[in-house]
Amino acid sequence: MNLRVECYSGYKADQRPIKFWLGDAVLFVESVEDQWYTPEAVYFRVRADDGNTYVMGHREANDEWTLESFRSQSSPGHFNLHFDPPSNVQ
Repeated sequence: MNLRVECYSGYKADQRPIKFWLGDAVLFVESVEDQWYTPEAVYFRVRADDGNTYVMGHREANDEWTLESFRSQSSPGHFNLHFDPPSNVQ
């Protein structure tokens, strides 16, 4: 999925995302949790103001942003105080 992203530009252009659009929804980046590089792109795992986590990729060669991954704050991978594991789990 292609994104429209607004970035903070410090020592370099598009240093890190600060706001992005998914369709008509505007989401503000509350924190950048991780950042890594590949030969093709730079990736950011961010927590947005909706409480969800997004992984975005930026291909600098053509200035294209993509949504690579999404995790809802209520997804099963998060700790749930009221979760009872199956009885066969020890």
